[in-house]
Amino acid sequence: MPQTLDAAAVRSWCSLALEALGREREEIDAINVYPVADGDTGTNLYLTVESAAQAVEAVFAAHETGASVPAPGDAVRAMAHGALIGARGNSGTILAQLLRGMAEVLANAAPADSTGDGGSEGDGGAGDCGDRLAPALRRAAALAREAVAHPVEGTILSVASAAADAAERSTAGRSGAERGGAVDAGATVRAAYAGARAALAATPDQLPVLGRAGVVDAGGRGLLAVLGALVRSLTGETPAAFPMRQRRYEDPAAVASAIGSCAPAGGPAFEVIYLLEADDRAVARLRTRLDGLGDSLVVVGGDGLWNVHIHVDDAGAAVEAGVEAGRPYRIRITHFGAAAEEPPERVQRAVVAVVPGEGLAGLCAEAGATTVLARPGEPPASGELVEAIRRAHAREVVLLPNDAALRHTAAAAAEQARTEGVRVALIPTRAAVQGIAALAVHQPDRRFDEDVVAMTTAAGATRYAELAVAERQSWTMAGICQAGDVLGLIDGDVAVIGADLAATAEAVLSRMLAAGGELVTLVLGDEVPDALADRLETYVRDGHLAVDTVVYRGGRQSVPLLIGVE
Repeated sequence: MPQTLDAAAVRSWCSLALEALGREREEIDAINVYPVADGDTGTNLYLTVESAAQAVEAVFAAHETGASVPAPGDAVRAMAHGALIGARGNSGTILAQLLRGMAEVLANAAPADSTGDGGSEGDGGAGDCGDRLAPALRRAAALAREAVAHPVEGTILSVASAAADAAERSTAGRSGAERGGAVDAGATVRAAYAGARAALAATPDQLPVLGRAGVVDAGGRGLLAVLGALVRSLTGETPAAFPMRQRRYEDPAAVASAIGSCAPAGGPAFEVIYLLEADDRAVARLRTRLDGLGDSLVVVGGDGLWNVHIHVDDAGAAVEAGVEAGRPYRIRITHFGAAAEEPPERVQRAVVAVVPGEGLAGLCAEAGATTVLARPGEPPASGELVEAIRRAHAREVVLLPNDAALRHTAAAAAEQARTEGVRVALIPTRAAVQGIAALAVHQPDRRFDEDVVAMTTAAGATRYAELAVAERQSWTMAGICQAGDVLGLIDGDVAVIGADLAATAEAVLSRMLAAGGELVTLVLGDEVPDALADRLETYVRDGHLAVDTVVYRGGRQSVPLLIGVE
């Protein structure tokens, strides 16, 4: 019976790919030669797939309260979008585009309902999946090549093209009568894996820098792991592993020496990556401009959201080009020489905080915290939190997730950091205002345990609320709300439903201050006028003489107003 790529299979694919890349990450890092021998391809691919898996899990979580399961199209689109917003490095960015290409084809194969009955031929049912896998791989390979300014053979692009070629040959080799009107998706992906495996083995003969180092392409090796996970998801079989031993050098030191000799002299100093909100025409102009600034240019995405990757000497010019094209954010700039420099001495203690807007990021940074920005609908992955902990370069770290939904993600990051010798205390802050309260009492010269207790106490003594706008009619703890209503949530539950932001905020403050309080913290979103803060400050002062109010600008955040009462 033909296997199908339904939503559960997509979820399994993500999980197995993450598991495979986690297992092989260090070995892939070790053979990273091209385009820069910076030893991070495996890590970048892992972080990219982690973001994809997180997005798929969010789709399933949204269906937990109902009887239905996600539509396959929703799952595969989430996988591609998650990879896009979390893409790291050259290979991670290309992988995101490969997944986008597959999603464009496979999403159209999803059944209209999610009852598990599948769909009839031609209606986009899951039964069409086998027929669509080969075109999906072909579209993926084509989109990835289009995204790279100057495609090079012997890379992940060659491996992707070979996978598509093999899948098409496999499909063409079975007539409609032989396949009973449908193609076995498992057989197609087995063929794709075999084609990719053969292409990977040939990469040292295609790209001289790989041949000199005696290694296969690291990005292609990572893609093979992702395709192997797809084989396992659809068939339950574990495909033959690719031997990680280097082709010419058995001594790891010799391999490292060869890789080091392949590092290009005088290459670009920086890797620049950012997400960009811009239209197609602006991105076309951006490609031309960036192509003149550096190399390894990859621009992936579409529908107004793009991921831009380039190696340049002038990082500022690359970011400025993005500003002219649209709105860049999640900007990451990595200096290629940083790994070779003497690392700074570790500080004793640091705080890592997740923040929902640029304004709070600046506030927390001024207070000495290392920040991770969580944009609306784009929660950070555990890998980003681990990176932030490493960036803090401290022996002891206090981690503030500032979101109840990040509890498991933060716990995974803390556990990973502990294996690297960092003492990490996770304070389960559920809102940014609790994190601000904890940071306010942080004293790095105090004993670690005492500091953690003080910060935990301050966070726990802070009630939190947020004002949001309802997107649709729904039942809440405060009654039925309509689309466009203002919702006042206190400690995560809807407590007030109103039609006006200011009046609803006053109602929320009234309820929160009824139990007492000494300090009110207001965090305003980008589009909220200063007049609202003035009105709420007056409201608090008139009704509660002993209560102080502080106001912060949070920047672009998921809700217009956050409130904390200590």
